[in-house]
Amino acid sequence: NNEWLVRQEIKVECPKEANTKALDILNKGVDSLAFRVKAKELNAEYIETLLEGICADCVELNFYTCQGHVVKLAEILVAYFRKKEYDLTKLQGSIGYDFFDKMLAKGKEKGDMLTTAKALIEATDALPEYRVLNVTALTLNNAGSYIYQELGYALAWGNEYLNQLTEAGVPAAVVARKIKFNFGISSNYFMEIAKFRAARWLWAEIVAAYNPACQCACKMHVHAQTSEWNMTVYDAHVNLLRSQTEAMSAALAGVDSITVRPFDKTYQTPDDFSERIARNQQLLLKEECHLDKVVDPSAGSYYVEVLTNSLADVAWKLFLEVEDKGGFGAEVASGEIQKAVNASNEARKKAVATRREILLGTNQFPNFNEKAGEKQPIEAKCCCG
Repeated sequence: NNEWLVRQEIKVECPKEANTKALDILNKGVDSLAFRVKAKELNAEYIETLLEGICADCVELNFYTCQGHVVKLAEILVAYFRKKEYDLTKLQGSIGYDFFDKMLAKGKEKGDMLTTAKALIEATDALPEYRVLNVTALTLNNAGSYIYQELGYALAWGNEYLNQLTEAGVPAAVVARKIKFNFGISSNYFMEIAKFRAARWLWAEIVAAYNPACQCACKMHVHAQTSEWNMTVYDAHVNLLRSQTEAMSAALAGVDSITVRPFDKTYQTPDDFSERIARNQQLLLKEECHLDKVVDPSAGSYYVEVLTNSLADVAWKLFLEVEDKGGFGAEVASGEIQKAVNASNEARKKAVATRREILLGTNQFPNFNEKAGEKQPIEAKCCCG
């Protein structure tokens, strides 16, 4: 089938309250949880309170915290699962370690990637289905990159982990099985379908070049999240239309899990209503549209196949270009990738302003009577607080 996991994110202010919320939404269609936990409060008791009553082998559990504390988090989780006598080989989830994401967004290099990555792989050796090396291409998407850039840079991003860790003596199959790709989804419906199809194809080629001990390591594990670049404060319910077609693109393309961002995310902390609507957007695609029943329904479509091949060709050229210049890490450190994405962002904004790129409700059929009132865009904050 074409089953995918419905994910919802919970920012943990109080572990007990977060646990209550998690148990509630698990009964409302969610089967993948993402917890953003505070590093300074992290300990065994904190995790026990957070996961109380949650069946870890029935739901995918994903954890995010400050990058300097991911190994500690992994060790606490392994100890907790062993204490609860789970079969660790069957547990699915991830730990959000991404060395390059902070460099992209803030220009800061924190810690040593090789040391932390190797320690994290070793700490989660007992959790073979846990992905701990993240490729957060979602950051590029939300920054306004073009689709081919998101894909090409994501491939180089993943290859950087493979290249450095295999040179450090970690088997290629082990590294590949620990990498998780987190893509954004834009409103370009058919092109997004092509992106995910091309991504699986190209990533398999890259991993195969390392001669992994098992060919199953070539399979890409993908989480997709609706874009925030095109979300609006004005007439915010239009965001529902955009995120719905975005979720459809990812579902039809066969991703492993999807997060639909609530429509009011841009100007307030999402409330129960907007979170419920976001969940139901995916449940409708499953229960009423049956998009989870057919594997790769776009296969054989001339249009989508041509798009897939064309996008793969352009993204592959960008990947090779990055590799020729020293690899993804070197390009991020020099700021070249940031410059390219920022240039794309400005070009896309200009295209929207001149109506060459259409954003429904913003530059196509806008509501001229809409007033923002007290709505103010929310600025992103570090999870360390």
